[in-house]
Amino acid sequence: MPLFKPKKREDGSNGVDDHHHHPAKSSTNGHSEHGAPVTRPKLVFHCQQAHGSPTGIISGFTNVKELYQKIAECYDIPCEDILFCTLNTHKVDMTKLLGGQIGLDDFIFAHRKGRPKEVEITKTEDALGLTITDNGAGYAFIKRIKEGSVIDRIQHIEVGDHIEKIDGRSLVGQRHYEVARMLKDIPRGTTFVMRLVEPLKAGFANIGPRSDPRSGSKKGYGSGKQTLRFKANGQAEVEDAPDDLSTYATDKINSLLENFMGINDNDLAAQIWELGQQKQNTMEFAEAVDDSDLEAFGFTDDFIFELWGAITDAKAGRLKK
Repeated sequence: MPLFKPKKREDGSNGVDDHHHHPAKSSTNGHSEHGAPVTRPKLVFHCQQAHGSPTGIISGFTNVKELYQKIAECYDIPCEDILFCTLNTHKVDMTKLLGGQIGLDDFIFAHRKGRPKEVEITKTEDALGLTITDNGAGYAFIKRIKEGSVIDRIQHIEVGDHIEKIDGRSLVGQRHYEVARMLKDIPRGTTFVMRLVEPLKAGFANIGPRSDPRSGSKKGYGSGKQTLRFKANGQAEVEDAPDDLSTYATDKINSLLENFMGINDNDLAAQIWELGQQKQNTMEFAEAVDDSDLEAFGFTDDFIFELWGAITDAKAGRLKK
């Protein structure tokens, strides 16, 4: 499901330039006053496979699926082999997941499919204790496991595991909220089989991006102030990084998504915050949700009220880290 509304760049175009691109046209004849073609700089990103690999250079993608395809082409691996990507760490760190935006200085680590495993689970409590997210390209996986929960007591289930099947039914292509709803709807007392695929384990522990010989400073990677943000129309755009207010608001909204729906999605939280910023009351916000692609999530009235509370708290400066 698309999570962002399209917004054009100043030159009226969208997206990231590919390896083969046409000169950007000027307002006259596509040339500068000196007659040279006018071009925009091409955005390039460095990547590695999280379990260990040489550094690759990728460009020319405008959404997450295309990004995975570029990484797959770089390393000559199947695109469906990539479970998810983290930014600036090779570890399975759910706070560093690649979502709807990438910092221009971020280093991308691709986590590939590792060992599959099937686990028999008896739902002894109403809640399993899972928080689920997805990679934006058809794979839902575990982002958090609640301490002391049904899942926490099962040794073989870990954060980062892709939930591939439930009782033989494939979940590939399902969004996080659909998988969370399916698990929630399993009756208490039921025993079911979950097939998971864990990320491929790292072959060595200290891989990291190589330093840029062109840089005279020792600035850390991932410290840039601009991000590449993926848009609903399949394009991408460079934007300034979110300010503190937006960060506080999306963190609070994300915690509500987790509590009410069992999902975690920074991009969805950011879209909800943007939608509510210009609204004056709960009714206006509810109508805006119904008129947007958020309607498919089926938010209850109680949840809309909780979201509006978080939005108004943020706008009034009442949210703290």
